[in-house]
Formats: sequence, C-alpha cells, structure tokens
Amino acid sequence: MNMNAVGIDVSKGKSMVAILRPYGEIVSKPFEVRHTSSGIRSLIKLIKSIDGESRIVMEHTGRYYEPLAHELSQADLFVSAVNPKLIKDFGDNSLRKVKSDKADSVKIARYALDSWTELKQYSLEMCGFYWYDTA
Repeated sequence: MNMNAVGIDVSKGKSMVAILRPYGEIVSKPFEVRHTSSGIRSLIKLIKSIDGESRIVMEHTGRYYEPLAHELSQADLFVSAVNPKLIKDFGDNSLRKVKSDKADSVKIARYALDSWTELKQYSLEMCGFYWYDTA
C-alpha cells in the first residue's frame, strides 16, 4: 500500500501543500491552496484521488490551521496538527537553512513520513469554530 504524506504549511488565507511518498518519491510538488470553499474542496478531491493511505500533517500555529484541519477531518481524512517545534527540530542537520513556504511544506511531509506510526489524529472537538471564504 502507498503511504502518502501531505505536508501543509498554513498561513492566513492560503496554504502551501506538498505530497510525498517514502524514498523521496514526489506525488505532488508544492502548490498553493486558497482557504476558500472551492480551494478546500479541490484539495480534498485531490487527496482522495491518490492511491493508498494519506496522512495530512500541519503545524498548530495560531488559529489559521483550525478551519483547514476541521474541513479535512470532516471529509474523513487523517489530519494531524503538530507542535511547530517538532517540525523545526526535525532534520535540522543541514548547515544551509532554506526558509520558504514550499520548503516548509516538503519538510512537514518528510516529518509525516518519518513519524507515520506516531501521528495523533486531529479531533473535531478540538476546533471550536471554522471559517473560510465562500468563493
């Protein structure tokens, strides 16, 4: 069975998404998803169309991640919102510090693969509200 790690770097109004498989196989290069109902629906459709088991990981920074985590969970997808320090410290053995939304989404996906069996599923009860544009 294929393991699909979906790394999402969340920010206000949009997210950067990368999808990887073990051994560096790229399912999807980083791409942007707007936090609109159509953007989130498209992301859900894409993830569900990929063969195998998908696990979505995002950092729980601020409250920007909550609407996306809620919607993805509502669509019966495995979502894990993790402490940003875990992502920051993960794979920190490089002298070169690349910082971009694309690089962050790939790093989050790599973290998801490495932590696959320990990931805790996001609970809908954790989110008190959700919002996004209706466009």
